[in-house]
Amino acid sequence: MKNAAIHVEGLCKEFDLLHSGYASLKGMLLWWKNKRRERLRALRDVSLSVRPGECVAVVGKNGAGKSTLLGVLARVYKPTSGRVELDGRVAPLLELGAGFHPDLTGYENVFFNGVILGLTRREVAERMDSIVAFSEIGDYIDAPVRTYSSGMLLRLGFSVAVHVDASILLVDEALAVGDIEFQQKCLKRIEEFRAGGGAILFVSHDMHAVRQAADRAVWMRSGQVIMDGPTGAVIDAYEAESGTEPTG
Repeated sequence: MKNAAIHVEGLCKEFDLLHSGYASLKGMLLWWKNKRRERLRALRDVSLSVRPGECVAVVGKNGAGKSTLLGVLARVYKPTSGRVELDGRVAPLLELGAGFHPDLTGYENVFFNGVILGLTRREVAERMDSIVAFSEIGDYIDAPVRTYSSGMLLRLGFSVAVHVDASILLVDEALAVGDIEFQQKCLKRIEEFRAGGGAILFVSHDMHAVRQAADRAVWMRSGQVIMDGPTGAVIDAYEAESGTEPTG
């Protein structure tokens, strides 16, 4: 798609799985003789685009390939085949607390992650007060992150990601953790990011959040795109097949 911030065409991703099948010490020592290789196709001919200023949600059951797709876009995985084009700096929030060193303080981890995401130390320092204020963790910013709850890790990770000068935001389940007030705060920040021309691709099992935030939804099953269209229509079809209560 012309002028797309994210463009994926014919994307495939395969993983090699090794099965040893040993059940004894002797088998363990000789596992290499009996090993069996399997190719797992996590993504199958996936094509989609996200325009600047657009928020697109990816939905589907566990194992559908949603997180693998984000991992390829964030360059965590190399695609097996297909084309991936990203127009702008990417801010990924793919795993709760990913990249945080447990023995470093929140303050130190903000610097570490900010630099990894492309900011200079000076830029991180200038945004530190805003990052801490958004995360709402207060004095815990000076405590080791191993003392943080999962919600605190989420808030700090999300806060760093949205304070980077990025034009593409990749979010994996970050809106599903935390209290309702923080979820609403995240949704508001996503709206601000989108209004500024940012492109957002996010994965969620929270259909209410998807209906509230996404302009469009992509339904995946077994590594393939089943449906790509208006949020309401896609969620209705997905919930009808899954047998869940409608969220609309």
